[in-house]
Amino acid sequence: MPLPTLPGQADRLVRELEWKVIRVLDGLLQGDYRTLMRGSGLDLADLREYQPHDDVRHIDWNVTARLSAPHIRVFTEDREMSAWFLLDVSPSLNFGPQGNAKRDILTGFVAVLARLLTRHGNRVGAMLYGAGPSATGTVDTVLPPRSSRAHVLHLVHHLLAPHRTIPARARGKPEAVAGTTDLRVLLHTAMANLRRRSTIFVVSDFISAPGWEKPLGQLCQRHDVVAVRLLDPLELDLPDVGMITLRDAETGEQLQVDTHDTAFRRRFAQLAAEREAALRQSLFTAGADTLELCTDDNLIDALRRFLDLRQRRVRAPRRMAEQAA
Repeated sequence: MPLPTLPGQADRLVRELEWKVIRVLDGLLQGDYRTLMRGSGLDLADLREYQPHDDVRHIDWNVTARLSAPHIRVFTEDREMSAWFLLDVSPSLNFGPQGNAKRDILTGFVAVLARLLTRHGNRVGAMLYGAGPSATGTVDTVLPPRSSRAHVLHLVHHLLAPHRTIPARARGKPEAVAGTTDLRVLLHTAMANLRRRSTIFVVSDFISAPGWEKPLGQLCQRHDVVAVRLLDPLELDLPDVGMITLRDAETGEQLQVDTHDTAFRRRFAQLAAEREAALRQSLFTAGADTLELCTDDNLIDALRRFLDLRQRRVRAPRRMAEQAA
């Protein structure tokens, strides 16, 4: 399907992000891109005598027995792997301040990370769910992994395409209602098509039909998965602004509520907190690293949190080995 005409918009956005964000993150990474992607395999490079900080799991017992001193295998990580972005761009991502909605946050995050990875030879691919003109039940676009800047621009071009919206539901006309997001479709598509171990970024607000937790856990067993959750503060706490109309972005259904009602706002906040706790527990149980991106967040600060999280994951096995020794 041909993309809408957006002359130079993707290139302008990427150039702006390269100057404002990527340049800063390059200094933080200092050439260590293991925090972004973990290799898909290990190649034996050398044997050497065991040191106290080494991982005991790498001891070569045959060599140890022959030389009467513990020796370990030294590996080099296979960096030839791909990163995949599983992107939920369903209508609920249009929620948020103008120019800084959840979909805008998604676009900036993907552009920055894809550019960081491709600049160092890694390949990135993407699957877009809910981008087409039909209901939200299909993976509309699959971009095979490539490593060029032009490929990143092509991906950003898709994300900058005009947002799909759902018309408001008219009374007595249920045929105007579209389907709700079902992340299982996106996750099952990834499991069926991604055979080689990859780093996978699942970017969504996780406002979905239930049942996505199991396929996400199965994906985590085979791949290195990062769940990037998009949210807006108004989803957690309604302000007191009087009578307002709430509209479901995916079904078009509308509901009038009185935010002057303290009991209503308190109940809304309570239900939102319960959903937050359940969602975080589901992501933790699945085994995915989790990054939360809020519409009022600074992208650089958010990515710093992500890099800190990944660095702690890298250092954890070494600390365990030291304790075991």
